[in-house]
Amino acid sequence: MNDAPDNAGVVAPPPLLALAAVVLGLLLDYVAPAYLLGVLLSWGTRIILGVELIAAGLALAIIARRTFQAAGTRVEPWKPSTAVVTTGVFAWLRNPMYVGGTAALLGLAILLASDWMVVMTAILALVLHFGVVKREERYLAAKFGEPYRRYLAAVPRYGLF
Repeated sequence: MNDAPDNAGVVAPPPLLALAAVVLGLLLDYVAPAYLLGVLLSWGTRIILGVELIAAGLALAIIARRTFQAAGTRVEPWKPSTAVVTTGVFAWLRNPMYVGGTAALLGLAILLASDWMVVMTAILALVLHFGVVKREERYLAAKFGEPYRRYLAAVPRYGLF
């Protein structure tokens, strides 16, 4: 009898991790402001770049979520997966929701000229990689076997690598 839970065992829900990055970034901006983004980028540039990153990131995450829902599997990595999704955006990118969410968070940081939120976004990316993505990959490989391993070999994790 296998007593292992039927989920990826992620360190925390990714939306909660992103919220923590926002809150910590803004808190650090208040306590120890750096003003780097405000000096390097004009207000207009920050608006354009920030809004573009937020829009692109949210679009990617929403498309991925809808693809998961259409396949009839759960979006939440702390719940059991019922299918490996390899169609739509998942044919080119294994983790579009994390890439999209990270891009949107970076866009928010730029828009708000929050230097510390940029730092927290980098830390978030590492936590997502080691505490969520790697755990999901182990879980899905154990649950779905060779078909999932072929998918891992064929599609880049974050789009570029």
